[in-house]
Amino acid sequence: MSDAATTPRLQPRYRRVLLKLSGESLAGEGDYGISPSMVGQLAGEIRDAHRLGTELALVVGGGNIFRGLKAADMGMDRATGDYMGMLATVLNSLAVQDSLEKLDVPTRVLSALEIREVAEPYIRRRATRHLEKGRVVIFAAGTGNPFFTTDTAASLRAVEIGADVIMKATRVDGVYDADPEKVAGARRFESLTHFEVLERGLRVMDTTAISLCMENEMPIIVFDVTRPGNIVRAIAGEAIGTIVGGEGRADAR
Repeated sequence: MSDAATTPRLQPRYRRVLLKLSGESLAGEGDYGISPSMVGQLAGEIRDAHRLGTELALVVGGGNIFRGLKAADMGMDRATGDYMGMLATVLNSLAVQDSLEKLDVPTRVLSALEIREVAEPYIRRRATRHLEKGRVVIFAAGTGNPFFTTDTAASLRAVEIGADVIMKATRVDGVYDADPEKVAGARRFESLTHFEVLERGLRVMDTTAISLCMENEMPIIVFDVTRPGNIVRAIAGEAIGTIVGGEGRADAR
């Protein structure tokens, strides 16, 4: 968990942020399910970021529980598999909400699929109102449509709520020209344009998500969430990870 004592010394660079977390980040050391200790650790990081005064929204993936595309490869109907994946994101969102509220962080889950017993329905104006009131908003169930990833949902929601930036939390410290966990000597980019990501076929987000960000001039910061305090550092504007968008050209090193 990050050191909350450092938080007051930092000032937020961004007024409103959408943080994209993978479902796998909630599994901890395991390959499946939800690790309460890992969720608690992430909740502590999010709490510290919230204390900066930035309006904070989250999109959480569901890959730690179910992947619709993988199920389709095994013979399941793709649309059915994707709906099951959306429900997995609801489970993850509720787990994150529970951990945040135990830390006294006001949180609302808004679902693109109507499950009124556990989450509010997604309404854009309601979401922005929650953010204005200082609540962390978690967008669940993707876009509510099959064939779209949670990356695309993150891009869509970020544009809809007028976020200043998407922060994509990963296990590596930015975007590389090859998988750094598999390729020795892979080079990290300091910055990229959206077009360069598409042109080079870099696995930042899927092409639909990147295209939507490019069309709406939405920057993306890709950073290592496993390092304590990095969410706060990213929101404070420290140069960590890789920034996609803006004026920067490709600069791998």
